[in-house]
Amino acid sequence: MSASTPLKLLRVVLPVPLRRAFDYLSADPLPAVGCRVSVQFGPRTMTALVIEHPSESEVPANKLKAIKGVIDTAPILAKPELKLLAWATQYYLYAPGEVYFQALPTLLRKGEAAAYRSTSYWHLLDASAQVSSQAVKQQQALTVLRQGPLTTGELAVRGISSAILQALAKKGLVEKKEQVPTPSDWRHANAPLTNDTNKPQLTTEQALAVSLIKAAQGFSPFLLEGITGSGKTEVYLQIMEPILQAGMQVLVLVPEIGLTPQTIARFQQRFTLPVKTLHSAMNERERLDAWLSCKDGSTAIMIGTRSALLTPFARLGLIIIDEEHDSSFKQQDGFRYHARDLALLRAHQLGLPIVLGSATPSFESLHNAASGRYQLLTLKQRPGSATIAQHLLLDSKGVQLHAGLSPQLIALVGQELAQGNQVMLFLNRRGYAPALLCHSCGWIADCERCDAHYTWHRQPSHLHCHHCDHQRPLPAHCPSCNSSELIGTGLGTEQVEQALAGLFPQYGIIRIDRDNTRRKGSFELHLEGIRNGKYQILIGTQMLAKGHHFPDVTLVAVLDADGALFASDFRATERFAQLYIQVAGRAGRASKPGRVVLQTHQPEHALLQDLTNQGYQHFAQQALQERQLANLPPFSFQALFRAQASDAKAVQQFLQQLVEHLQPNLPLSVLCLGPLSAQMERKAGQYRYQLLLQAPNRRELAAACRLALAIIDTQVAARKVRWSLDIDPVETW
Repeated sequence: MSASTPLKLLRVVLPVPLRRAFDYLSADPLPAVGCRVSVQFGPRTMTALVIEHPSESEVPANKLKAIKGVIDTAPILAKPELKLLAWATQYYLYAPGEVYFQALPTLLRKGEAAAYRSTSYWHLLDASAQVSSQAVKQQQALTVLRQGPLTTGELAVRGISSAILQALAKKGLVEKKEQVPTPSDWRHANAPLTNDTNKPQLTTEQALAVSLIKAAQGFSPFLLEGITGSGKTEVYLQIMEPILQAGMQVLVLVPEIGLTPQTIARFQQRFTLPVKTLHSAMNERERLDAWLSCKDGSTAIMIGTRSALLTPFARLGLIIIDEEHDSSFKQQDGFRYHARDLALLRAHQLGLPIVLGSATPSFESLHNAASGRYQLLTLKQRPGSATIAQHLLLDSKGVQLHAGLSPQLIALVGQELAQGNQVMLFLNRRGYAPALLCHSCGWIADCERCDAHYTWHRQPSHLHCHHCDHQRPLPAHCPSCNSSELIGTGLGTEQVEQALAGLFPQYGIIRIDRDNTRRKGSFELHLEGIRNGKYQILIGTQMLAKGHHFPDVTLVAVLDADGALFASDFRATERFAQLYIQVAGRAGRASKPGRVVLQTHQPEHALLQDLTNQGYQHFAQQALQERQLANLPPFSFQALFRAQASDAKAVQQFLQQLVEHLQPNLPLSVLCLGPLSAQMERKAGQYRYQLLLQAPNRRELAAACRLALAIIDTQVAARKVRWSLDIDPVETW
């Protein structure tokens, strides 16, 4: 820019951990709000996002720098998205730049053009191509590709590996081509909107829910509480029809990538419109292309995990959040937003209907429904001949257990297998044993970096800390007394798998946990094996508990659940109840009746009795009354300051100084609890402490947090620790 060019003010945000925006100068015409520019920030050239054209700046004019360049000729974020992000910045009290940049794919954060590029797509060469009936995965690949070209990443999410595609390419059935995606306007296609051949008959409850949601005008939040297998997805599909018919887009949020393949399949089977996904397993180019396809309107249905909420849409008409209770909708590091809560705000700002679906709604959502903020819709029956599973408590006190399995449970497993059914055993603890100890002297293999034991794994044999991910070889002798009598204590999924293989050698067994699903596509292959009857005994952690439909599973057993009954976190019972109901929902989902067995040393425990005899809704109402008496969320509001450092004293000093300056200035209605050490005080070599603020309303909580942040800005001790603020925390350390 020449010295004679008149310069005007721009206000931008940068992806830096500072709670402020920055002013720069620019020549006319000014880049529009929502455009990216490149700026000099310290020694670096960085990408910035324009959020305002201010009339004046607090920084003296002679100290303001001019921008280095303009990246976008048109805004990449429109006013609705900018308004949502501005609100989120204020509510979560986080660095504005890091909030705004959370809405941009990585390539846009790096300053790349917001445009499609050539991408490799797999094309079907012959629409009538067939392969051997034995090649199940190849058949599946051909079926998917008949709907149109897809990238390797998109196919992987559907459980189709590169090896399958290469095998089909050798047969001359598919080909990999470079192609630039072109925005398409599906609104003017002549093809029918839906494939009605697979549309089931709605139950009375489903029909009522669909009619009420379709009739909604403007912002209308619905809580769809439906028992597992009651047909919530069918309700989603039918309420989407009029929205799509009107040329509007639909956003469907799911908690985990593992749930997306079957969800995608259901939506693609029903609709003839473009369906896209957005999740962490996609590469940077795939994520940007999916993001652009929503922004330009060429995607009709977006199915994504938490971050998909911040994607810009050309014509968003409906938001659906499946499994709304799931804690993975809450970001646990960096910008700690809750996708469910921000989705409600986005729907409110745009005047849209939003549907929160769950078999086990969060206490917050149940409270909002009871308060009249949400309209509650319930599905209490399973469609067709599917029946509600029978619940059974097995008392394991004084019983000789075989790898955690009681004789009665083993007999029940044998009965179901003999009848040609599948059984599922749930244990939320991977590895062979949670600890390795010396039988001679009592030494236990502890992680050197955490206040935790190593978990003993046998496949392959090693010790693994599940908290800091440190691994070490299995010792041959006890380092304390040199004894070779090293034994495992406690129960893990590997041990259950080994025991059942010995008890029922004639049946196929599959274990599904994080250890044996690391390879891309392996999880989908395991699920395919379960569905086609390759495995009769299923063992898994919560990866296996959520959302999957296994029609031949007639017995589900929950092992070693007692730990959740006595946890210190006040949300622990809610999480256990939700997980138990989700696991139980895998039984009896088709025409076969199901049974759910909970093996416990505490069969008389009120929580277990309530869940198995009265169900989740009754349990939740009782628990909410207890929360109200204790003045805990959702009847109050919380914020959590976390701090960590390699020096415990530095962390304690930082939080203690914060309390000393903060507490005298707080109203009596705001509680300040701490500093308290985390349940695991030392993790990965870091000492961890926390400070909890609790207030009767959000306004007072926000004021207390802003005061605390102002105090931290003046603290020298803050420079010696890593600290964070979590508004509406769902987990404590």
